[in-house]
Amino acid sequence: MLYKTKHWSLPNYQPWGIPLLYLYFNCFSKLLIHKPGEGFLPSLLAIIHSPLRWVFSRIVESHIKQKLSLDKFGMVPEHSFFKEISSCFFTTMPKGFYDSVERGSFILKKASEFSFCQEGIMVDDESAVLETDLVILATGFKGDKKLKDMFVSRAFKDCIFGSSTASIPFYRQCIHPRIPQLAVIGFSESISSIHTSEMRCWWLAELLDGTFKLPTKEMEKEGEKWDKYMKRYSKEHYRRSCISILHIWYNDQLCKVIGVNPKRKKDFLLSSSSPMVRWITMYLDVRSANTIGVIEVYF
Repeated sequence: MLYKTKHWSLPNYQPWGIPLLYLYFNCFSKLLIHKPGEGFLPSLLAIIHSPLRWVFSRIVESHIKQKLSLDKFGMVPEHSFFKEISSCFFTTMPKGFYDSVERGSFILKKASEFSFCQEGIMVDDESAVLETDLVILATGFKGDKKLKDMFVSRAFKDCIFGSSTASIPFYRQCIHPRIPQLAVIGFSESISSIHTSEMRCWWLAELLDGTFKLPTKEMEKEGEKWDKYMKRYSKEHYRRSCISILHIWYNDQLCKVIGVNPKRKKDFLLSSSSPMVRWITMYLDVRSANTIGVIEVYF
């Protein structure tokens, strides 16, 4: 198995017995993050609480390292878990994966480059060839290129793609200021993309219904504010437009615009500490291969 970058993959969602939801996905967690266009007080609170961001990240990292024995296999990432979750890269590790590595069923090899030859694969500058019968490319895709390929017109292609040194300047993460007749749902990612996309669809329906109007002059300015946020937390992955650590705050902004109270609980302490994530879990009944269901759990 060839890889370019080591990533933090969760063995479960309870690092050291603490549900991950309580660390990153409640109203209190909004105080730990600098938000686009924030005022002085929110910025000051984010600075004051910055040590907590480091502590939460270390808690999760130590759990993953201990649970999966990453040191043993030389698979400890060079970046923090906070950066991982800020870039929407974190995943769940399949059960028993590193047991298979230890048995030799998988061989992990870091490779910055590789190429194909008649016998198999050439890795970096090594002279030895990895004899291979089948290659599975799990390289992902570039979302911004998919946006560009939606259009035939070169002018629209260049407009929506924008500068490669800036994030896509979508207003409310779905409408391009210079193409306001087009709404894109699902490009910007979050920890619960289904829920976030549902909220955007609701916001878009209210826009089409005339509940509010687009602020023409402010749309591009908001894009610039989000660009600063993406570069601060997602670093080199800012083009992914990941809002996972800020999706609760983002959903609250949409609620306010469409006239819905974003407060989910009356009690202040309960509202601040309780997880605010809607998980959609697919399951297959093993007793009946034809039975597929959907569970919706609300916190």
